[in-house]
Amino acid sequence: MTTRRHVHLEAHGVAVVLELDGDRLPAVLHWGRALGPRSEADLEALSAALSRQTPPGTLDAAWQVSLSPQEGDGFTGRPGMELRRRGVLHHPRWRVAEVDAGDAEVTVVADDAASGLRLRIGLAIETGGVVWVQQRLELAEGAEPVEIGWLEATMPVPAGVDALLTFDGRWTREKRPVALGLPPGATVRQSRRGRPGHDAPIAAIVSRGTARWGGGEVWGVHPAWSSDVTLRTDRLTDAVPLIGAGELLRPGEIVLAGGEHFAAARVAFVYSAAGLDGFAGRVHTWLRARPQHPRTPRPLVLNTWEAVYFDQRPEPLMALADRAAEIGVERFVLDDGWFHRRRDDSTSLGDWVVDRTVWPDGLGPLAAHVHARGMQFGLWFEPEMVSLDSDLARAHPDWLLHEPGHLDHPEALSWRQQYVLNLAHPGAFAHVRDQMDALIGELGIEFIKWDHNRDLVESVHEGRPGGHAQMAAVYRLIRDLKKRHPLLEIESCSSGGARTDLGMLELCDRVWASDSNDPLERQDIQRWTGLLLPPELVGAHVGPTDAHSSGRRTTLSYRLATSLMGSAGFEWDLLSCDPEETAVLARFAALYKQLRPIVHTGQVHHPVLRDPAWRATAFLSGDEAVVIVATVASLEDARAERLQIPGLDGDRRYRVRVRREIGDAAYGWVAPEWFTAGETVLPGAVLTGVGLQLPTLWPAQAFVLHLQAEGVRGGRSHVPGVS
Repeated sequence: MTTRRHVHLEAHGVAVVLELDGDRLPAVLHWGRALGPRSEADLEALSAALSRQTPPGTLDAAWQVSLSPQEGDGFTGRPGMELRRRGVLHHPRWRVAEVDAGDAEVTVVADDAASGLRLRIGLAIETGGVVWVQQRLELAEGAEPVEIGWLEATMPVPAGVDALLTFDGRWTREKRPVALGLPPGATVRQSRRGRPGHDAPIAAIVSRGTARWGGGEVWGVHPAWSSDVTLRTDRLTDAVPLIGAGELLRPGEIVLAGGEHFAAARVAFVYSAAGLDGFAGRVHTWLRARPQHPRTPRPLVLNTWEAVYFDQRPEPLMALADRAAEIGVERFVLDDGWFHRRRDDSTSLGDWVVDRTVWPDGLGPLAAHVHARGMQFGLWFEPEMVSLDSDLARAHPDWLLHEPGHLDHPEALSWRQQYVLNLAHPGAFAHVRDQMDALIGELGIEFIKWDHNRDLVESVHEGRPGGHAQMAAVYRLIRDLKKRHPLLEIESCSSGGARTDLGMLELCDRVWASDSNDPLERQDIQRWTGLLLPPELVGAHVGPTDAHSSGRRTTLSYRLATSLMGSAGFEWDLLSCDPEETAVLARFAALYKQLRPIVHTGQVHHPVLRDPAWRATAFLSGDEAVVIVATVASLEDARAERLQIPGLDGDRRYRVRVRREIGDAAYGWVAPEWFTAGETVLPGAVLTGVGLQLPTLWPAQAFVLHLQAEGVRGGRSHVPGVS
């Protein structure tokens, strides 16, 4: 155990300072900007500078809060944990047994003698400056059982913060930002859907004044858990403010017996002095540094759902694969409708065997045809769900994750006419794993679209609430399949973007951001999904002219430009396209392959534009940049603003080109010379400090800019790990 009174962790421009006070849990003096090398005397002075008044003028309050604030410390907000013994609230008295600290990580071990509990808290500043906290409770052999109500990670933020950014939404309109004043007292946002949900808060981000993309300090928290979660803020009059998060547990869900332990979900804390762009940049850097982060080029995808829906027939789908290959598609994904008796959404979930009435020779010929055309083959599954009208449900009604008698109730809730399969049941787990494993191996499947189309309602496993056990089983199932098929990639889809979190992204390779392919809606869905996920992980497809989710009609160029902002693809019957459209799609495919090394490795910036109708996103990588400029409504002014592009090298000159392969954006009144000519050359200092006069675009229009520093020819053909 360290003999120091302080632990100073620092890496990647972020610092955390802990104060050790005897055998009490360490207090957090600072989390935020780096402090540089500091002596113990400096840290003592910091402690004194932040201390409360000295006796006798003291307050009965937690002046500096610990890594797990408790009521017994004088903290009057929401405790860091809630425990019960024999149904009665238990107040732990933690005594530190060990503190093991390095340059950027620390582990604190503390014991509660009254309960036999041991608490382990690990805190580490990882790549990009993301601070990860994980807690673990262990109960000694022979100790009386302890129920865990919650176990949440918290960190303090400066008392001057006064604004809170969080999110809500709905199906096909996920990730809607909600900006509020930081509320007083102890407050929580919770998800109780068995998945984060389309209205998921995603993160809690606090700031002085409204958080901005381009600058200012922000402090945020995100729980890396794919089921029910709590995000919390504590703004008290007698303590520093806190933000925190953790898994939401139902009463009685986790009861430790002697010798058992509970590991809480990891929680990410992100500080940035560069606003929301800096926040996103830290998380993107962390994700891209993981060994499992996709290193190969993100394929151009065709998903068949909006092309054929349930009308699956071999000949048209073979022809669709041919057309896709001709255009330049690299991954062909067969969506819902391929398995036993699945002609609509009322039946057959859980029966993962090919329907031979539709596919008399199985899926082998289609998979072989796709592979022969040089494309990967992907398949849709919904492994966590079951239809009552299925062979599985008839054979094993006890495998459903529902309260006994729930299905007998006259108002029993289904969702999309389906129920939840209890994957924590060993038999159900093996059934799904083995059926999926067999098809992956037989067909050479490279990609799975893993869907999850309903909330969990009254989930029960072995007589207790079953949400935690279900999510742990889902994680285990994905790990099992990837271990058996190391090259397999999996997309997390949950009726769109209802499960977009860093817990699922530890295992999956892509997220389907939304079931909406309406590009106007997608502009903001993808923008805010990007707060956590870099563009190469965000599925962004081109749908038909009339969006199936909104009925809105948009131009092809607008849909294509929006798709370029992520992991691009099509959700469209390409056989219905006329020759002119087909030629544009082929040009788009070539453009995507040229620009993806920039978009999928670059830093993401959001240039500041006053008019709320504008959306601009810049991707900067090395000597090149891609900027996508769009409108979502009519502009306020006849003469538009200037576009200032952040992050460029001020001492270099850049060739700026309008990439018109996808078609032209429509405009009125003002179209500056550089835009109509399609090209200009300017110093980086001018592009950043002065900017480009924008054309007066009509509503729902977009164009793509490609910037290359002088000396870069023809666009990059290769970046390590990406082409």
